[in-house]
Amino acid sequence: MSERRPSPFKTLLDSAVCTLIEAAEDVYQVRFKNRAANAYLVRGSSRTILIDVGLSSNYPCLLTSLDHIGVKPDDIDMVVLSHEHLDHIGAAYHFHGCAFIAAHRLAANKIMLRDDFSMLRKMFNEPNVPINIDLWLEEGNLIDLGNFRLNVMHTPGHTSACITLFDQDKGLLFASDTLMPGGVMGGVFGSGSIADYIQSLERLKGLDSKILLSGHGRLSDTPQEDVRIAIRRSHALLSDTAQLFDALDARANFEPIMQSVRDLNKLDD
Repeated sequence: MSERRPSPFKTLLDSAVCTLIEAAEDVYQVRFKNRAANAYLVRGSSRTILIDVGLSSNYPCLLTSLDHIGVKPDDIDMVVLSHEHLDHIGAAYHFHGCAFIAAHRLAANKIMLRDDFSMLRKMFNEPNVPINIDLWLEEGNLIDLGNFRLNVMHTPGHTSACITLFDQDKGLLFASDTLMPGGVMGGVFGSGSIADYIQSLERLKGLDSKILLSGHGRLSDTPQEDVRIAIRRSHALLSDTAQLFDALDARANFEPIMQSVRDLNKLDD
């Protein structure tokens, strides 16, 4: 099997905790070496944003990476959270008061109400502090940074609240956990759906993307190939799930559950 070709992306800083990589001019990936999601800095001519921020425990390393490229926390105008999982949003509270924090309305609701189950809080040893969402995003919103124009796409599947940001002119695809290099899927959690995943991937396939900037893993300059593989895998997963459902004799297993639901919903006479 041939080895993967050398990365075309330049590493600017590499420590025991994280790596800082230049994805494009004024676009940087902070890739943490624990379970935290990647953070992305986009330095526009009029505004600067962070897309996801990793875990709170990664915040010192995030600051070190930003400092390496001459960016201070006060320089960040907006923090965009791709969805509600704590490995993406844990450090967001550090930016309260100095940057607007934005998320899709479905994620914002879960985060603001501190829905620990949806946020996967038990998976991470993180401070249990509130994260305030200032801006509730929707499909079709545009984040204008001057020389970057990021279109907000609602791409559910991993969860119901996932968003992808796409700069059509530059071909930058910030896909979070919807699509990863090599066509890896981010899994289906809680409010997620394999069918929604497939629909979201089909939308991404139709984009003229040049660089994939995902929630975990390396940068990729082959996003079209990545999405084709992911679609094939997600269809296989849907088929496998159907076979498992049949094997469990779904009707027999679900009838007691449905009876419980009916009992719970009886009117109090």
